[in-house]
This record gives sequence, C-alpha cells and structure tokens, in this order.
Amino acid sequence: MSDALKHECGIAMVRLLKPLAYYKEKYGTAFYGINKMYLLMEKQHNRGQDGAGLASIKFNVNPGTRYISRVRSNKPQPIQDIFGQVNNRINDIFEKNPDKINDVAWQEENMPYIGNLFLGHVRYGTFGGNSLENVHPFLRQSNWRHQSLIVAGNFNMTNSSELINELIDLGQHPKESADTVTVMEKIGHFLEDEVADTYLDAKKTGLNKKDASPFIEEHLDIQRILKRSSKNWDGGYAMAGLLGHGDAFVFRDPSAIRPAFYYQDEEVVVVASERPVIQTVFNVDIDTIKEIEGGHALIIKKNGNTSIKPILEQRPKKSCSFERIYFSRGSDADIYNERKNLGKFVFPEVLKSINNDIVNTVFSYIPNTAETSFFGMMEAAEDVLNQQKTEAILAGNGKLSKEKVIEILSSRPRFEKIAIKDAKLRTFITDDSSRDDLVAHVYDVTYGVVKPTDNLVIIDDSIVRGTTLKKSIIKILDRLQPKKIVIVSSAPQIRYPDCYGIDMAKIGDFIAFKASLELLKETNQYQIVDQVYKKCKEQQNSLDKDIINYVKEIYAPFTNEQISGKIADMLKTSEIKADVEVIYQPVSELHKACPEHTGDWYFTGDYPTDGGHRVVNQAFINFYEGNDKRAY
Repeated sequence: MSDALKHECGIAMVRLLKPLAYYKEKYGTAFYGINKMYLLMEKQHNRGQDGAGLASIKFNVNPGTRYISRVRSNKPQPIQDIFGQVNNRINDIFEKNPDKINDVAWQEENMPYIGNLFLGHVRYGTFGGNSLENVHPFLRQSNWRHQSLIVAGNFNMTNSSELINELIDLGQHPKESADTVTVMEKIGHFLEDEVADTYLDAKKTGLNKKDASPFIEEHLDIQRILKRSSKNWDGGYAMAGLLGHGDAFVFRDPSAIRPAFYYQDEEVVVVASERPVIQTVFNVDIDTIKEIEGGHALIIKKNGNTSIKPILEQRPKKSCSFERIYFSRGSDADIYNERKNLGKFVFPEVLKSINNDIVNTVFSYIPNTAETSFFGMMEAAEDVLNQQKTEAILAGNGKLSKEKVIEILSSRPRFEKIAIKDAKLRTFITDDSSRDDLVAHVYDVTYGVVKPTDNLVIIDDSIVRGTTLKKSIIKILDRLQPKKIVIVSSAPQIRYPDCYGIDMAKIGDFIAFKASLELLKETNQYQIVDQVYKKCKEQQNSLDKDIINYVKEIYAPFTNEQISGKIADMLKTSEIKADVEVIYQPVSELHKACPEHTGDWYFTGDYPTDGGHRVVNQAFINFYEGNDKRAY
C-alpha cells in the first residue's frame, strides 16, 4: 500500500500434547516447541514490527522452580531479538552444564523457555505507545499457579474507558488505561472469583488448601470465566490466554472481525492469526486447519482435552476485508484468489478510463503487495484483448491475409515492472522542500517502455491518505511522459476510521473525506458539516445503543465517481503534465471478490458493533473541533 498503515497484531500458540522426552526422541530436540514458535512468529512478522513477545509455561516442575518464562522486545527486529535472548540463555546454561545436553528431565526443571505451552505475539502499536511495557504478552502473576494469567491478543476495544470504570466499580485500582491491561484485569478478576467458588467445592470434599489446587485446576470453568469477563466488551479481538497451571484459551469476537485459526493432532494444538502460517510450519493440509468461530473460544485444559465453547452470542460474520486485501500473507489459497479477483473485477472501470485502448496502455503495480491483484487485472486485460482479436478476425469474413492474421494475434497487453523501490530514504533534512525532494526519489522507474501516446495504469492495494501518491509516486510516473496516468485502488474509498485493530483512527487523514469536504464547498453545501457536527454532539454521551453514523451525510450528496474525480484533482500538482485519473473498487465488487469476509465499515460506515458507530462520530467531532487525537 503506497500509504504506510500500521495494522493489527499476530498471535501464535503451541500446546505440546506429549511429554518433552517424546519430541526429543522423535525430532532430536526438546526445543521442538520453541523452534515452532520462532517459525510461527517469523512467518507473521508482516503483522507486527513494533514489538514481539514470547511466554512459556512448564507443567511438571517442583514448587520453588520458575515455571513461567517471558521475554519481550521493542528493538528494530524484535522477533530476532527475543529469540536471540532465548538462544543466549540456553547456550550459557549448556556451557556450564555440558553433561546435561541430552537430559530432558533436567532441562525441563532447570532451563527457561523449555515448556509445554507457548504463547507468542507480534505487535503494531495502536492504543498506547511502543514502549516495552506495552508489548504483549502481559503477565498477571500470583503465588497460586491457577491464578497466574498471561494474555496476548490482536484487538482494539472501542469502550476501554467504560471497562476501566467497571474495574473501579469492582474495587480495583487499574495502573494503566491500555485496553490490553483492562481486558487482562477483567479476566483476572473473574478468574479469582471462579477459583474461590471452586475452592469452596473442594473444601466440601474434605480437601485442605494444598490438596485443593489440583482439584481447582481440573474443575476450573474457563468458559464461565470468559463469559463473565467479556459481557460488555465492544471491539474486534482474537484473545489468547494461558493460566499458570496449564489451561489455555483463544477467544474470538462475536462478529469474527479479527482472524484466528487452529490445528490439532496427537502431538500439538496450534493457533495462529493466519492459516498458511500453520500450513507451512507444520506441513499440513489446508483442510485440517479450522477457523475459530465468532463468539467462541478454543479451550485447552491441562490434561489435553480440547474443545470449542460458545462464549457470546454470535452476530453476523463481519471478518475484516482488509485482511484479504492487504494484511494477511497472500500465500493463503483463498486470499490469493480473492486478490486476483479484486484486480479482475475493477478492470471494467479501467477499460472505460482508457477508452478500450489496451494496445496503447502500459499496466503495472505499486507497491509489491499489489502484485497479486495486478495478476487479476492482467487476466482481465488479456480476456478483453482476445475478444477484440476474435472480433477483428471474424470481421474479415475469411479474407484476411496470413500476415494480417499474425499481426492481429501478435497484439498483447503490455505488462511492465515500472516502479522499483530503491530504499527507504531517511528524511533527515527537516525543511519541507528538501524532504519532499527526497520522498520523490523513493522509487526508481523503468525508462523506455512508455511512449507519449500511452496510458499508464498503476494498481495499488488501496489509497488511504494519498500523501505518498501526491508527493512521490505520481511525480515519478510523470517522468515517463505518458499522456494519462490512471491510479487504480483494488479497495474501495476509505471513508471512515477503523477501531478494531487497524491504525486508522483520524477521519481527517483520509483523502476521500478531504475530497468530499472540497466538493461540499464547491457546491455551496458546506453547512452539512455543521449539521453533522451538531447531530454527533447530541448523541455523544447517549447511553442508547442505536447510535447513528451521521458522518455518512458528508458523502451522501456525491457519487463515487465525483469523489474519485476530486481526489484526482487534489493529487495532481501543477508540475504534472499527464492527465491523472483515480479509480476505486466498487464496494459491490469487493463483496463479490471476498464473499465470506464482509467487514467493510471503513468503506461503508456500517460498523458491526455499537462502539464502532460511537467511534466514527467521535472521530468527526475531533476533526471539527481541531483535536488531533484518537477517537477511542
């Protein structure tokens, strides 16, 4: 995506179902779980580069032995850093105890990170900062193993302030306002409640406090804890948790906004945010990997029993379509086809823009992540040109010469690699003119393939802010001297903020919003802005759940084409010689391309939770009042 977006995090979990000696014998190492965690996290590094963390739990160690290990990093390469720390610790111990290199029982008792249960996290910072304290997994430790809690997730809550107030009403004193801490404390509170209730049951059987612990661990009702904890959560989430004694869970929001997949065999239970990651790391068939349903939790008890339990009432599935457009790895079989279809389905609009002149058009893509949708556009262009060839040959009524037929058949669409990202140039000079000049050289272009009579069509994943297009890409493409530059977005116009994990919180940043404001001014309808603000303010503190997204009224007077046209006007600076046109994917075609992933609130304003509608109105209030802050 030409405009850099920070986005949702990634989770990884491995539960070993056999004793560590089993993996040593079969795979030659007791570090099987750690090795798999490294691969699961590294394969998901696209989901988080601000921080990474790993936690492990040992089941079979004596009291007084550390059974939880955790390492986190916010270094520039956090995954490499945390596993470097793990590797150094383990190597140091082996250097001091070389005779223990094959002693699995000793390793389990004495070495950190060798355990039975692992939770990993890769993070992009959204709520809160990027300090080490904000890196998952979070730990809530207790002297009772069944009350020690580790939490990591891919989520944002829209109602964090309400959740904090609930904790205060429970008599707690939250130390932070970050939604991760808030969620962990909610789970921790009801975990303590459940432990207390289960302990009373243990006492009735005559068990003392020491002997009650195994009873509590066996009978602890994770489903009930999650039901009570999440009652008032509003957001998109895939929440993972470990209890110190060995229970684990992964819980997905009722609308299935954030992704979570799992695989189980006789050796392991594995969870990840992306399906192909599990396929690759464990070399398993796609059909063996399951998706955790919205509103359900995968619960793994210490004894290895695994189940899927309903937690909250399911809502219509609104899994994030941005996952399919951009964020997830394109090696997933379904995502690959969906991205190709995004390129294919937007092509009719492209064809109109170039007046059906495929022969005098060069097609390409920026950035590399748009390559798959480019393949789909290629196929669509080839289909159209083949139809044109067929019509030309048939129009000859069999009288065309061999040379003419060969000439017709030799015509093909012109697909080229036009822009190549050279390096991430650091804008170390602070004045605007110097910075803009540096930004304008981020990409190198291929000269000699575009003629002055050509159209140049470039497909991008999406156009969010338009900043990079205006300051860099269009200027670079104009050097090739095409007669027209057509910028194609495989996603629809981004009009509304996201509040479920993608860092798009400020509505004033979106070029579609800015374009609509300009159109309102030009058509003498800017009073709509004041009206929308008044309506948003009137329901700002309402407790009513039926909150209306009044920001839709900003866009209502105009067609998609009018807004796209204004965006093109705003992107074309005075020095650009070529005509510039911007084309966005229609929402209807997005749904055709990704039929099982209909979460489209950033395009349509139709949020799957009440909190989403509150956030969009607050985002508009912030814009109107000049408050440069997040809306949640």
